Amino acid sequence: MKGIILAGGKGTRLYPMTKAISKQLLPIYDKPLIYYPLSVLMLAGIREILIISTPQDIDDYRQLLGDGEKMGVRFEYAVQDQPRGLADAFIVGESFIGSDPVCLILGDNVFYGQALTDVLSGAASIVTDRNDAVVFGYPVKDARAYGVVEFDADMNVVSIEEKPERPKSKFAVPGLYFYDNDVVGIAKEVKPSERGEIEITSVNNAYLEAGRLKVQLLGRGMAWLDTGSPDGLLKAAEFVEAIQSRQGFYVSCIEEIAWRRGFIDDGMLEALGTELKMTDYGQYLLSLLE
Repeated sequence: MKGIILAGGKGTRLYPMTKAISKQLLPIYDKPLIYYPLSVLMLAGIREILIISTPQDIDDYRQLLGDGEKMGVRFEYAVQDQPRGLADAFIVGESFIGSDPVCLILGDNVFYGQALTDVLSGAASIVTDRNDAVVFGYPVKDARAYGVVEFDADMNVVSIEEKPERPKSKFAVPGLYFYDNDVVGIAKEVKPSERGEIEITSVNNAYLEAGRLKVQLLGRGMAWLDTGSPDGLLKAAEFVEAIQSRQGFYVSCIEEIAWRRGFIDDGMLEALGTELKMTDYGQYLLSLLE
């Protein structure tokens, strides 16, 4: 399975912070925002990852992440020159995806929880074993501001509605999606919406109509954090700081994940830690080897 991070857009809700820098390069406490969705893909065991961004920002991601060799993964980069919708990622990334299934995650989504790896593995298995697609459901107090998923006892999706006045469930749909390889062809057939975008909802509805859309729940004890506003950025940073300070474990540390998943060995982790040894982050990487 391959992974795509969509890190485009102008981040206008965060102006003036994002007038000169991509939103996904802003810090969430001690690391760039893009580390958080990247960590999700790596926890799912995905080692081939495409980052899609704007023409003016793509080189910044190359400088930050490189080719991935130091972390035992492979990064590729592609440009979305206009904001044509989330599902456009499958068209931009068609040659990268090839004949494989794919996971798409939005570059501003932060997930955290002890069971996250198991949930991701379960979603990947549904796609690879059954050729179905998977969306996620996250319980929220007021679902009217979100896309809302309704499902039956067998976790088959019954409906997905965008910001309904009367939600049919309390489960919002976050920006994380698993698809089989049919998604490329489906995305190509989607007609642009009134705002001129290829909507991910249209892709999900195509799977739903075919009876091939499942839901995985991100339940109690899981965190899905909004980073689309200054308040959201601050609260996400405070959350990460609290976890790291109290537990001593780093959140979304991509080097640690690469090491624990077996993508890199002790020597490679030591080299990564040594590069940053003057920082707390580097010292944390070196402490893992103890």
